[in-house]
Amino acid sequence: METRRLVVERLTVLVFRDRRELGREAARAAAERLRRILAAQRTARAVFASAASQVEFLDELSKAPGIEWRRVVAFHLDEYVGLPVGHPRSFGQFLRERLFDRVKVGRAQLLDGRADPEEECARYAALLEEGPLDVACIGIGENGHLAFNDPHVADFRDPVRVKVVEPDEVSRGQQVREKSMPALDEMPRRAYTMTMPAILAARSVYCMVPGRSKAEAVRRTLSDPVSTACPATALRGHPDAALYLDEESAERIDTSIAGR
Repeated sequence: METRRLVVERLTVLVFRDRRELGREAARAAAERLRRILAAQRTARAVFASAASQVEFLDELSKAPGIEWRRVVAFHLDEYVGLPVGHPRSFGQFLRERLFDRVKVGRAQLLDGRADPEEECARYAALLEEGPLDVACIGIGENGHLAFNDPHVADFRDPVRVKVVEPDEVSRGQQVREKSMPALDEMPRRAYTMTMPAILAARSVYCMVPGRSKAEAVRRTLSDPVSTACPATALRGHPDAALYLDEESAERIDTSIAGR
């Protein structure tokens, strides 16, 4: 099946047959960007999402040739408050197992869920402020969130880079449905998240969103007014962002929006 492509405002949207093809093509594009960055500068700084939607992408990226991973500084978007580095349910561990340890990334900057929250937010923000993010590899939640910027806490003008939030019930349910957590009563109530300005400051954004459970969020991302009611709508204003979909996640798109 031929790839479908449309542009909504500044956002490029690519639709693939299934999540495996989506992951492969998104990884190919992200890998090429990383290779180009590393050919032009000493290090590349990249942030990654930890979610079931990212598994195929991370698997393909870990096998991409020609990336000098020892020159990559890697971050992650979010983490549960209360879970230490290395906890099997932590987002940092998810990324270590699926990418960071596989490719021997130069530096993996992990959020520590057991640290004092105020101090950890300041520490991680300082790490992010050491230089610009070159690449953000992200997803979109069922409620339109980026990271844990759910509608009730998302702020397009947030003055901080990292904050502690309470995920809403849609986010909490999604974590259980995707088996990030075994049950709602075992999921921490609070989480760290990179804020919207911190994520969108990345020079290039690759957003991978497979599956029918994300179809309504995708529709809203592309059709709703840009607002924190659906935080992902902000992607439409990014100067270099691409949204990777499969047939299931793209099934509710209104194609008349293309080129608007």
